[in-house]
Amino acid sequence: MASTACFVIVSKNDIPIYEAEVGSAPKKEDLAYQHQFILHAALDVVQDLAWTTNAMFLRSVDRFNDLVVSVYVTAGHTRFMLLHDSRSDDGIKSFFQEVHELYIKIFLNPLYLPGSRITSSHFDTKVRALARKYL
Repeated sequence: MASTACFVIVSKNDIPIYEAEVGSAPKKEDLAYQHQFILHAALDVVQDLAWTTNAMFLRSVDRFNDLVVSVYVTAGHTRFMLLHDSRSDDGIKSFFQEVHELYIKIFLNPLYLPGSRITSSHFDTKVRALARKYL
């Protein structure tokens, strides 16, 4: 069964700094735009929820048809957003936690400007490997 998954890292200024279609479903250009739109629409809900809870993993914050938006908010209010059609909360939480570790490594790089786009091919490869492992 092919799974749909779109992963985005959004900075605290609402600027997407990393995007990846990580599902095993065939890639279509129009679906990629729809996924971006769904994730962008969920940002308002995430912003409201982030201030009402101390939890970093917000689970399912929004739905669109059979797709679910799960969010992980870092201490610096960077949002990791995953649009998916699976229901493995433990796998999604583990995915977010390991991507958070990768993000911290990028963030601690003295050559990385916080809030700028993440262009590292190593980061991209690791995120895709984690998606295959957990999602």
